[in-house]
Amino acid sequence: MRPMNVAERMGRLGTESAFEVLARARALERQGKQVIHLEIGEPDFDTPEHIRDAAKRALDAGATHYGPSAGLPELREAIAKHITETRGVPVSLEQVVVTPGAKPIMFFTIMALAGHGDEVIYPNPGFPIYESVINFVGATAVPIPLRESSEFGFDLELLERSISSRTKLIVINSPANPTGGVLDRAQIDRVAALAAARNIPVLSDEIYRQFLYDGEFVSIYNRPGMAERTIILDGFSKSYAMTGWRLGYGVFPPPLVEHITRLMVNSASCTASFVQLAGVAALQGEQAGRMVAEFKRRRDILVDGLNKLPGVKCLRPRGAFYVFPNITGTRRSSAEVAERLLNEAGVAALSGAAFGAHGEGYLRFSYANSEANLRAALDSMRPVFESLAR
Repeated sequence: MRPMNVAERMGRLGTESAFEVLARARALERQGKQVIHLEIGEPDFDTPEHIRDAAKRALDAGATHYGPSAGLPELREAIAKHITETRGVPVSLEQVVVTPGAKPIMFFTIMALAGHGDEVIYPNPGFPIYESVINFVGATAVPIPLRESSEFGFDLELLERSISSRTKLIVINSPANPTGGVLDRAQIDRVAALAAARNIPVLSDEIYRQFLYDGEFVSIYNRPGMAERTIILDGFSKSYAMTGWRLGYGVFPPPLVEHITRLMVNSASCTASFVQLAGVAALQGEQAGRMVAEFKRRRDILVDGLNKLPGVKCLRPRGAFYVFPNITGTRRSSAEVAERLLNEAGVAALSGAAFGAHGEGYLRFSYANSEANLRAALDSMRPVFESLAR
């Protein structure tokens, strides 16, 4: 076959390496190799029964047809109530757009606000889709390095110097993927003051809000002048163990809602109605407390174990369910170490460089796995790190 000529912009679109590594790990498993999965950011808990039951009832009641592109009114109302209660700022259902998963919120927001000649500031290392979509729409990605020396917080002086007349959006993520870092109140206040003074919108990725182990969660949404400039990205995948259900949402300043809704009309049309009704049940039921307590215990097991491995140094993250150990002591690239862990130890992890150039020298492990598997992974990895240290 002749090669197909694809649009130039496709060369600017990146990927999410977690799914690539997962596919490779699955291929090894099909060959009979045992693999411990610490690569994918997916809670290993089942979706709670009351949520599954709500979906079954919705299916039996015929909730299988098209719904409004912005989402069912009953879910948008439940989300508005939830945001009002948890962020401390009144929100109306008209500000909410429901999407199949939370990724469309970042895609649609960047697409609606940035284009050629514009700049978007984002955290690096950070969720790889930020940089991917910024590049895809033809804007310039302006990274703010997250450094281990500041517990992976924003470099606020660099942030201020990086803002220009071309800055159309600032992206923040707290608690953060991949580092588990958390922006404290003083950092959030500084970002808010800079954004408000220059009238720059902020996309606040709060998908890990409930996975906080130390300190307090602070949303930029309730800081002075920010309700009218903030887009909240959140969803159900993490907090309710609903990854496969594909249910996310954004809370937008009113002028943006029409544009985001049209992007839904032009892409996915709408989110599955029975899934949305399960989302109502999720918001009305028990929250993520049991998962958070278990993840905190697992975090400590993994951090303590990693710090006993040669060439590894690991901070204790304050949020999310990832650790981001420093492996510069191995004197090998992140990609090489991740490859050896998969092939020699049967442990699937991600190279820190998959999250941006400033992630080189680190690995990301998800501790959304059982205690037994975490301990087995630590045992399996030891010979690899010992050989790297020689």
